[in-house]
Amino acid sequence: MDILMSNWKNVESVPKSFIFPPDRRPGNNPVLISKDIPVIDLGNFSNHGVETIQQILEASQEYGIFQVINHGVSVSLMNETMNVCKDFFDMPGEYKASFYSNDPTKNCRLYTSTLNYDKEEFHYWRDNLTHRCHPLPQDHIQSWPDKPNTYRETVGAYSVQIREFLLTILDILGQGLGLEVGFFEGELTKNQLMSINYHIPCPDPSLALAMPEHCDPNLISMLQQCDVPGLEVYKDGHWTGVETIPDAIVVIPGLQLRVISNEKIKSAIHRVVTNSTESRTTIGMFVIPSNEIAIEPARELTRNIPAVYTSYVYKDFFSTFTGKGCEAETVLKCFRLVD
Repeated sequence: MDILMSNWKNVESVPKSFIFPPDRRPGNNPVLISKDIPVIDLGNFSNHGVETIQQILEASQEYGIFQVINHGVSVSLMNETMNVCKDFFDMPGEYKASFYSNDPTKNCRLYTSTLNYDKEEFHYWRDNLTHRCHPLPQDHIQSWPDKPNTYRETVGAYSVQIREFLLTILDILGQGLGLEVGFFEGELTKNQLMSINYHIPCPDPSLALAMPEHCDPNLISMLQQCDVPGLEVYKDGHWTGVETIPDAIVVIPGLQLRVISNEKIKSAIHRVVTNSTESRTTIGMFVIPSNEIAIEPARELTRNIPAVYTSYVYKDFFSTFTGKGCEAETVLKCFRLVD
């Protein structure tokens, strides 16, 4: 069987290597879609700035995830980008195979499940295309897919608008936390990756997972969902589904924001489940610090209370994160000063 799931046709049963142990499966109990996850109207920011800042801060503190509407990103561009991403996964297998790689240093890579496919005991029900989106020197763009023909132009424009949006959210969070203006500029937001997940229909969603439960190790993430649900968040001891809202953008603070905020901001534990009848495509964008920058709780937040975390460079955190199986709490303990 072809390793790329997007090349599979008429799948009637879940292959053994994709069946998770009973204690890790989604199971047959339905997960309800939550109406509690905050939906924030960024269009109100110009007239109700203080209120919007408080809404975003509270959503980050309570849930570690929220959705944004009237965000300023072109809706037509969002639709075009989603379509061109779907079209990529519909391309002939021979073309997609030219991007296949499990090398994490490769600028543009397509893989199935995770980059650890050859060593993992169970595989996740997804294909993933990841590539760098900022900075954008010409040689990086040349590594992107050139088919569909509009991919590079569309995704390039999309990545710029999404970056502006995420920097705005970071600026708002900085204001809410009381950080100095421009705190998140420069090395803290130097890099940006685009991650496109494609999930074919799964014959038995109770047995498989589309993505593992995890927290994002970076600074901040966004997700553009399609109309097929699948994203779930773990809160208050149970999983809850994230509503698919047309034209909305899901925002998830990463673990670096949890550290910088000295535990004031949460990073949601989330996973993705499969669907039995429809394929699902989502677009993620991750803003990531430079490898060498020092990360620590912001000094404005530790004048009157102890810092929870020691200072570290981002590459050491990420190396620990991958080395310890991407277990957020285990990794954070390695850098904690206060129990």
